[in-house]
Amino acid sequence: MSSPAPSGMNPEIESHSSLETRPVASSLRWLPAAILVVLMPILRLLTYTTEAPSLPLFMVAFMGPAGVAALLMVWWVFASRAKLMEKVIGTVGMGIMLVVAASILHPSMQDMGMMFFVIPAGVAAFAIALILLANHARWRLPVALASAALGFGIWSLIQSSGVSGKFESEFDWRWNATAEERYMKSRATLPSKEVPREISKTPQSTAPVELKSSQWSSFRGKDRDGKLTGVTLSEDWVTNPPKQEWKTLIGPGWSSFVIAGDRLFTQEQRNESEATICLDRNTGETLWSYEYPSRFWESIAGAGPRATPTIADEGLFSFGAAGILVCLDARDGKKIWDRDTKLDSKRKPPTWGFSSSPLVTEGLVIVHAGGTEDRGVLAYDAKTGDLKWSVASGDHSYSSAQRASFDGVSGILMLSNYGLQFLNVADGSTIWEQKDESQNYRTLQPLVIGNSVLLASSLGEGTKRLSVTKNGNDWKIDVLWDSRDMKPDFNDFVEHQGNLYGFDGNIFACIDLATGKRKWKKGRYGNGQVLLLCDAGQMLVASETGQLILLKADNEKMNEVAKIQAIEGKTWNHPVVVGDRIYVRNAAEIACYSLPTQ
Repeated sequence: MSSPAPSGMNPEIESHSSLETRPVASSLRWLPAAILVVLMPILRLLTYTTEAPSLPLFMVAFMGPAGVAALLMVWWVFASRAKLMEKVIGTVGMGIMLVVAASILHPSMQDMGMMFFVIPAGVAAFAIALILLANHARWRLPVALASAALGFGIWSLIQSSGVSGKFESEFDWRWNATAEERYMKSRATLPSKEVPREISKTPQSTAPVELKSSQWSSFRGKDRDGKLTGVTLSEDWVTNPPKQEWKTLIGPGWSSFVIAGDRLFTQEQRNESEATICLDRNTGETLWSYEYPSRFWESIAGAGPRATPTIADEGLFSFGAAGILVCLDARDGKKIWDRDTKLDSKRKPPTWGFSSSPLVTEGLVIVHAGGTEDRGVLAYDAKTGDLKWSVASGDHSYSSAQRASFDGVSGILMLSNYGLQFLNVADGSTIWEQKDESQNYRTLQPLVIGNSVLLASSLGEGTKRLSVTKNGNDWKIDVLWDSRDMKPDFNDFVEHQGNLYGFDGNIFACIDLATGKRKWKKGRYGNGQVLLLCDAGQMLVASETGQLILLKADNEKMNEVAKIQAIEGKTWNHPVVVGDRIYVRNAAEIACYSLPTQ
């Protein structure tokens, strides 16, 4: 029997009052956090939805998850319904873990990797634990902080290998040796067939290396158009496949080759030094190397030079990613002169390094530096290195100056984020220019076809064809077409019989040169490079994965004839063919194959 209620007190009211004053466990408002957590992977996967991501899509995909992470912390502090002490402890704990994570990351992860991966992973792990334990006030914060520690800490076991041509991240375990480390270790061992060996003595041939002795003198050939005559390949690679003549390790770099006689020249990174090297093109042995202290690295493409050397009568010219321009004696690698273009242009290296392959013409060596005021394009005396002239240009370009002629007037074409310039060789004065500003990077060479020129932009902007005509002293520039059916990034194209062949995003394609309209798109070769063998209408493609593919130039369909796996690893470098030999490389290895010719 229950006790009677005190006088004047209603038992039902007393019972209800006691329930109201009893402490209730705090539950988090978890739905906003759950929506944000789901949004993270959706944003990251956006670049997988297209072959040629645009700049806005690229920025959203890479920066978006970090922005969501910031919103999750805002939710935690202001909208989670957590107790004040929970918020303080959680926020301070996250800050401490973030500092610790940054201090123990692999160097390759301490740049964009921190923003793109580490912060989103740690904050997402923190939020997911809070969501799952939203009604468990006692355990949710300790578990959330432990989860965040795991989310942050796992990245200390990872190193970045950069990204693919589609900006897909590439990772490896921290303890695995990089290609550069394997290469440097190999240089300290006894010479073998697969390892380049230095030859300290002067090579036997003391004949000067001159322009007339060069079979391939500059980036993409003498006209920088990726065309080659005098070679026709047998198309039966089943019974008569390309034969590997030699293969060896090489330091990081995205340089191509130039060749004179039996000597092959390229550039590479050797720890804290950039190097221009000369190989025997028949054996792969290193004849000489010239090194100087310089290292450029960024998280997209890694370390090493981006430009390709140039052979001229005045010497061998190479341009490093950090801006050092060097003139060497091509016989033995001795320095003739050098210039630091960072000082001459009053700037730091652009985002992806100085990439302009030197143009040597009429006694001048010309590079794009993108400096302030009139220090955009620099021209040096090829014999002495003295600065002869400089003119304003865009503040960045990963393209190279090249000779061109329109209506009988010769000059220098330079493509940058400002647009297209046509300059007088003697003094750099402007003959004509086409302002065509782009916030994206420009990497490709302008392609001159008669009195017209093709120019392209990166990140999905497409390709334009300009008509260039001269009327008296006036120049008229008209846009013939502007097409997104060919959206190359850093992958050059070639022209054959009224058609343009190249990469639309990371798929090989053909468009009509007269209209810019697509004819076909099929070859899934990643972000590779292409050479045109004009005589037979054949194309050699070096795919992003190191395959070598033979195609017939066919405007009706993709006509793949044969292919082999030539080298391993991400391959962005341009191949070179001389006679029946093809030379391919990437940031890890270099190889020579003899091709079956007709």
